[in-house]
Amino acid sequence: MPSESTNRAYCDCHVNIWNDEHILPLYHTHLDRVRPGGIAPKADADTLYGAMTDVDKAIVFALRYGDSAGVESDDQTTAAAVEKYSDKFVGFAYVDPRRDDCMELLRHAVEDLKLKGVKFGPIYNGVALSDPRLTPVYEYCQKNNIPLTMHMGTTYVRNAPVDMGRAIHVEPVALQYPDLTMVLAHMGHPWYEDCIAVVRKQPNVFCEVSAIYYRPWQYYNILICAQEYLITDKIYFGTDFPFARVQESVDGLLGINAQVEGTLLPRVSADTMHRILRSDPFADWWRGDSPLSR
Repeated sequence: MPSESTNRAYCDCHVNIWNDEHILPLYHTHLDRVRPGGIAPKADADTLYGAMTDVDKAIVFALRYGDSAGVESDDQTTAAAVEKYSDKFVGFAYVDPRRDDCMELLRHAVEDLKLKGVKFGPIYNGVALSDPRLTPVYEYCQKNNIPLTMHMGTTYVRNAPVDMGRAIHVEPVALQYPDLTMVLAHMGHPWYEDCIAVVRKQPNVFCEVSAIYYRPWQYYNILICAQEYLITDKIYFGTDFPFARVQESVDGLLGINAQVEGTLLPRVSADTMHRILRSDPFADWWRGDSPLSR
């Protein structure tokens, strides 16, 4: 399988962080359904730093998926990791709009902890993008030039309404908040056409390929579709660590055409691969005011 030289660094736009105590019994219940005997991977700051040797910068965020996926971390964990490894990490806050103190926590994360973006998983928190509880989040992010990354796509977790993971629901929000940068994680799999269509239409919507490489046929079709719709300049590299690692994610992209060798099917171009691997969220997601320059 092709591999890039380890002296070439990437920006990983999707890295999860938690400490051991943030893993709840529910996590193992779900994991055993899809991966019997699986062990919750480490995702503390030291582990992340060691895993990101070939990454120039990594966007890290906690998850508040306690009642759906069994992971309940916090923004303080993210901020502590950024403080310890400021050369590598850029931190995003997590918002759970079901909480009465959601906006208080968000303001604290941005204004006091100095986190630079927001992560939200509508499917995991069971809150639709049209829910009015998200209105102050959208308004705050747009006003303060804060990008919003969202889990888009399905999940194996049972207590997660699958329709809330569909990227088609992003477009009304993108139209209402045209200066809000919205990033669709995981290419909206398996409904990637929805993701690509919205990204193509709306200039404030981007997407990323984290945790896609291990479904190579789906990944191939995603990238061919993205080429046909001319949106490869709006796709960013990410891993979803610890669920996927940097080099295997790189190799999965570079080797994507192996499965169609000997056929007349179209190829994912070298230019598409290069664009994704060289993608720079810090140049694009903050409307000309990169957090790295502050």
